[in-house]
Amino acid sequence: MSAGKYSEERLMSILLAPQVSEKATYVADKHEQVIFRVVPDATKPEIKAAVEMLFKVNVAGVQIAVVKGKQKRFGRFMGRRKDWKKAYVCLAPGQEINFATGEQG
Repeated sequence: MSAGKYSEERLMSILLAPQVSEKATYVADKHEQVIFRVVPDATKPEIKAAVEMLFKVNVAGVQIAVVKGKQKRFGRFMGRRKDWKKAYVCLAPGQEINFATGEQG
């Protein structure tokens, strides 16, 4: 595991939440990937180390996407939601993270 080079505090704060949606479920079933919402300054090696440390699974790879915030209107004023980053974490064959029951491995 590659969690040795990063502080445990930093790794605990990298993952914000699992992204639960219809698309995320489809990706999880088809490509053996899990989608997480992560802090905006997270790097691929940090995300990999954080997932391996927290869920005790082997990570094969990490892909990152920055989701642009939507334009929203509040009465006559235009506003904008914040941009956020999500990580597609590809697990090694045979590995699984099940958020419904809390089981890993």
